[in-house]
Amino acid sequence: MSRRKAAAKREILPDSKYNNLVVAKCINVVMWDGKKQVAENIVYGALEKLKALVKDGKNELDLFLEAVDALKPSVEVKGRRVGGATYQVPVEVRPARQQTMALRWLVMFARKRGERTMTERLFGELRDALNGQGGAFKKKIDTHKMAEANKAFAHFRW
Repeated sequence: MSRRKAAAKREILPDSKYNNLVVAKCINVVMWDGKKQVAENIVYGALEKLKALVKDGKNELDLFLEAVDALKPSVEVKGRRVGGATYQVPVEVRPARQQTMALRWLVMFARKRGERTMTERLFGELRDALNGQGGAFKKKIDTHKMAEANKAFAHFRW
């Protein structure tokens, strides 16, 4: 990280189908080797499968955003070096980082699943996130538990 000035934030455009920034960011996280069309097909395919779970006036985009919100961590631990020892200090997570971490975990644990296609894996992880289970949701819970366990070092935050 540079000490001189903050890096310029890149503006990304909303996706073409839903006109949503979160979906566009998800496509970018899924993308491998610059193959954006393949990533779009995977994400849009998973959102199509989410239509089967839709009820009470919502659409698949609402379910997707709800699943991403369920994965957002509110606290995390960061290593702080104090007098030769490194302490895991719990810190609150900025909203932009919450979204980034949620999407990263969603795709990471979707890739580890056993289904045949990436579309099915991503759909399975989204469904599990809505139900409060799955690898990405467990990662969020573990992050919160770690922060809770290290609450005693919160005074090292600065």
